[in-house]
Amino acid sequence: MAMEYGQGYGQQGGPGAGFHGTAGGGAGERRHRLPAVLRAPVEARSLREFAYVLLSLPVSVLVFSYAVTLAFTGSLLLITFLGIPVLAMGLAGCRGFGVLERKMARGLLGLDVAEPEPARGRKPGAAAWMGAVLKSGTSWRHLLYSVLHLPWAMFSFLVSVIFWVYGWALLTYPVWFWLFPMYGGQDGLQLYGDETHSIYLDNPFEITVTALVGLLFTMATPWIVRALTLVDRVMVKGLLGPTRLATRVVELESDRGVVVDTAAADLRRIERDLHDGAQARLVSLAMDLGLAKEKLTEDPQAAARMVDEAHGEVKTALQELRDLARGIHPAVLTDRGLDAALSAVASRCVVPVRVEVDLVERPAAAIEGIAYFTVSELLQNISKHARATGASVDVWRVENRLMLQVVDDGVGGADASGGSGLAGLAGRLDAVDGILVVDSPVGGPTRVTAELPWRG
Repeated sequence: MAMEYGQGYGQQGGPGAGFHGTAGGGAGERRHRLPAVLRAPVEARSLREFAYVLLSLPVSVLVFSYAVTLAFTGSLLLITFLGIPVLAMGLAGCRGFGVLERKMARGLLGLDVAEPEPARGRKPGAAAWMGAVLKSGTSWRHLLYSVLHLPWAMFSFLVSVIFWVYGWALLTYPVWFWLFPMYGGQDGLQLYGDETHSIYLDNPFEITVTALVGLLFTMATPWIVRALTLVDRVMVKGLLGPTRLATRVVELESDRGVVVDTAAADLRRIERDLHDGAQARLVSLAMDLGLAKEKLTEDPQAAARMVDEAHGEVKTALQELRDLARGIHPAVLTDRGLDAALSAVASRCVVPVRVEVDLVERPAAAIEGIAYFTVSELLQNISKHARATGASVDVWRVENRLMLQVVDDGVGGADASGGSGLAGLAGRLDAVDGILVVDSPVGGPTRVTAELPWRG
């Protein structure tokens, strides 16, 4: 039954999924018996990072040679018209190599960098394309990456290879000493030698110390390589990815689409409620009054009964219109704020609800409305699915954020995967830079926390 609650929590208009629950979240986590420092030398992640360092050097040499050659040639030819297309081709080539770099970072480092904004001319044609490439900051950032990455790739390659080779060579030295006890007429590995004397690692103590030093090198190498690749991550993300402004524009475009879709859905809901509820009752009321008017002279008692029934229909229609108006924007929210509005919502919940609103001033009207409808829908879900005996609503402000928390002692197991009503609620909050977090282990309790911008 707890699973049924998790699947239906946040449901709106039919079966669906609810919020992402945390029940059993740790059961599926992979547990390792060895500590990270011991398993790091043979982990797949360490091998992929080392492979990235190895591949970066030849790729960087190729990219550096291409970028410097065409940039230098294009700059020299700028005194003629030929410099513009040569420089544009060089920048376009750097952007192409940037695609390869991002794929390497994604496949070997696990760094998912979005594609930067393309260079598009306002008009079709080669001249417009060259102008767009030359004016694009992304193109010049790719060129900068092509120039700066080669020295770092050489440094990372040398450090990684030296530590990796020497570490494994020293660690496996006892094996090589056993397989080849004498090489070139000498016992062991020569540590030092000149014309007068030499030092060889040829006794058990020295061989053991050599292997221990190799073990330290081997265990430290993956962490050194990981630290080196952190710089690569920063360079790839900062120079080959989209700018913060471009990323923000994409987010705002997505949020605008969510807002438009949400508004259209609300309009369709209002239209459906009017058509199927109050409008249908008013049509039936008009017909009943027409029949009562006809029977008024013939059968006054029947006409009176029909008028009495019509009076009941009027009350029902008025109640439906009040509920519909409250669903659009309740008057109590506009007049008295969140405290009174949420108390009114809590009074209609099927379980006792404690409401505590700690706000000195009111947020922006739009944010206040979203907060009201968020709590209203969460309390409605508690009434329908939680099987709780009590709930609480807390509202407070932290700096420039409005915080909401709804807790119930129901069966828990809420899950937000899928396109349910609460998934749409999370989308509404995201459209205004809000966040929705759910903690709902199987067996309860369920704790839903929402965060909204203040915008007072």
